[in-house]
Amino acid sequence: MPTAEVRRAMRAQDRRRFLPPEVAGDHRRDAPLPIGHGQTNSQPSTVADMMTLLEPFPGMRVLDVGSGSGWTSAILGELGGPGSAVYAVELVPELVERSRAALTQPWVRVHQARPGELGLPEYGPFDRILVSAMGEALPQELVDQLAEGGVMVAPWRDVMHRVRRTSGELEVTDHGGYRFVPLRHTRF
Repeated sequence: MPTAEVRRAMRAQDRRRFLPPEVAGDHRRDAPLPIGHGQTNSQPSTVADMMTLLEPFPGMRVLDVGSGSGWTSAILGELGGPGSAVYAVELVPELVERSRAALTQPWVRVHQARPGELGLPEYGPFDRILVSAMGEALPQELVDQLAEGGVMVAPWRDVMHRVRRTSGELEVTDHGGYRFVPLRHTRF
């Protein structure tokens, strides 16, 4: 169940601003919406679940992998506030530009993903990592960017997982079935 803080942050960052005009009228639908290039803006209930599992906090350093439209990045920026640093990374150049134009928080920055590299290791470690694309397995490259005490929420093999790093150990828990676009390291 989403927290009141997550619901407030999602309301504060209007989904319409992050959608192409042809689907913006559907912003209230609890469904993934196409944003072009074979990508989607995730279903609001899924985003709420992921944000709640992530356990965001003010002032966090967070990585948003597969940021797409920038909506989840804006929500993370809302939850972290001006003292946070949100690093969004997206592979599709057109989506990078569109999301940069939609974002209004100066502490949220969208980076162009580099083919063959997952995440932004040069900016880590991160307190929180959100992955909005389906992987095949636990993304070790991202685990390596997770700070001590950090939490990553990522789907792989059709299941949402939360990964918590504590004393160098990983605690991985399952949180139900979900569907996402595939996690890609290279341009199609």
